[in-house]
Amino acid sequence: MDYKDLIATGISGALEISKEDVERLLEIPPRAEMGDYAFPCFQLAKTLRKAPNSIATELKEKLHLDAVERIEVMGPYVNFFLNQQAFLKDTVETVLSQGETYGTTALGENKRIIVEYSSPNIAKPFHVGHLFTTVIGNSLSKIYGKQGYEVVRINHLGDWGTQFGKLISGYERWVDLTKLEESPIEELNRIYVKFHEEAELDPSLNDEARMHFKNLEDGKPYEVELWKQFRELSLHVFNRVYEELGVEFDSYAGESFYSDKMDAVVDLLKDKGILTESNGAQVVMLEDFNMPPTIIKKADGATIYATRDLAAAIFRKETYDFHKNIYVVGTPQALHFKQVFKTLELAGFDWAKDCVHVGFGLVKFPGKMMSSRKGDVVLLDDLLKEAVETAKQIILEKNPNLENKDDTAKKVGIGAIIFTYLKNSREKDIIFDWSEILSFDGETGPYVQYTYARGKSILRKNEAVNEADLTVLSSAVEFELAKTLAGFEAAIGAAAEKYEPSILTRYVIQVAKDFNKFYNNCPINSAEPAVKKARLLLVQATTAVIKNALALLGIETVEEM
Repeated sequence: MDYKDLIATGISGALEISKEDVERLLEIPPRAEMGDYAFPCFQLAKTLRKAPNSIATELKEKLHLDAVERIEVMGPYVNFFLNQQAFLKDTVETVLSQGETYGTTALGENKRIIVEYSSPNIAKPFHVGHLFTTVIGNSLSKIYGKQGYEVVRINHLGDWGTQFGKLISGYERWVDLTKLEESPIEELNRIYVKFHEEAELDPSLNDEARMHFKNLEDGKPYEVELWKQFRELSLHVFNRVYEELGVEFDSYAGESFYSDKMDAVVDLLKDKGILTESNGAQVVMLEDFNMPPTIIKKADGATIYATRDLAAAIFRKETYDFHKNIYVVGTPQALHFKQVFKTLELAGFDWAKDCVHVGFGLVKFPGKMMSSRKGDVVLLDDLLKEAVETAKQIILEKNPNLENKDDTAKKVGIGAIIFTYLKNSREKDIIFDWSEILSFDGETGPYVQYTYARGKSILRKNEAVNEADLTVLSSAVEFELAKTLAGFEAAIGAAAEKYEPSILTRYVIQVAKDFNKFYNNCPINSAEPAVKKARLLLVQATTAVIKNALALLGIETVEEM
């Protein structure tokens, strides 16, 4: 039963205002003793020409809701107290009957959402910064899928641009073919870093690099063959990382895919009369919108990111007819996307409003600045290996006889890293602290994983229960846990609406906290049989919700720790 909907329907009928307006105003009181829902009457005072307290009193008299145990007026608020036993019974039965589908809605039925994420640069190492976009995009894809949307996952590879001219120039001078075969990304990155070091001493190298990229754009065989080699070597390494993380894509159409579609963009902007020349470059002026111009073609005729992003957006709309087109790209690119979206709007595409930039912060290690040009990056492979190895040591200290310790350490270690990236608002920077990330206490991935494993351990040690009288559960702790479980769908909705997986992360932390409070205050094995059975069903429902929530974050659960 949707209790919020039931209360909103009742209020809507009593006050003759829309249910949507009521739902917008309904609140969750800050303290349990103030009820389970509260309706403030301030905003109605002007239209009804009555004092908020009077409106609240009259509303209470008009309402008769079966699922609500009592209604109290607290000043200008109408507070609703649910029938706790009925609510708990309804929630647990719903969770257990729906299982993995609990929290699923049909909100996005017959609608398609594109999520662009990860998008590493070819021939550069997959470092810890790339993981931010990867895990946010992966989680958002799962969240929208849970809401019934058809999700198209796109890895917009950075496989075009002047950096390939630099790489070709460096390849000709400094490549070690043996190392290229053994460790392709490391060798290509070494060449790239060396190019920048040498270019500081000899700026003419930059002219040579631009020449090589222009040849690549023109389809010259020498540059094209080298570019293909760099791309294939990089994808092989990237896919190994994606497999480790459980991340998948529907399309790897990167920047190069749009190289033959950019002339059409230039012609379109000319036809719309918004393309002008500025210092030899072709640009769309945006000074009326307090933005610098969108550069479409540089003075040497080469295209840039914006040209390719415009071509990509138009292609995606024509190919997928998206409901939303989401770009999970770092916050420093916010201006770039504002320019691209405004250019699409000026070109007459009303769907430009459906393009969304989802930004995120930086990844920092204490005392360390990262730069791919200088070769000073923390590789993701190294980070994941360290997380898994450290998790294994901690797990063995806690449970030396654990079976499947390697698999458990991998899931806990990688899960801890993902959880850290998704724990706080995506626009906040991440500062790594291993002692916190892998702690089994506090608001961490291992803490939630351990809570899940504790619940599964309780269930394994007891005879399976298929049904019980859940109305025997009457404590406030049990009711609060049930209320949190019932909030799963709302948490998914909020995360989707705000493009913010951290809402789900905070939600599952709260589930774990409420469960551990229940575990410490409500004995199971020593309880009388009817209560024991009911509590085991509550445990079962809790583990199901934790598993569902972690899955939406891209984290696998472990049955034992």
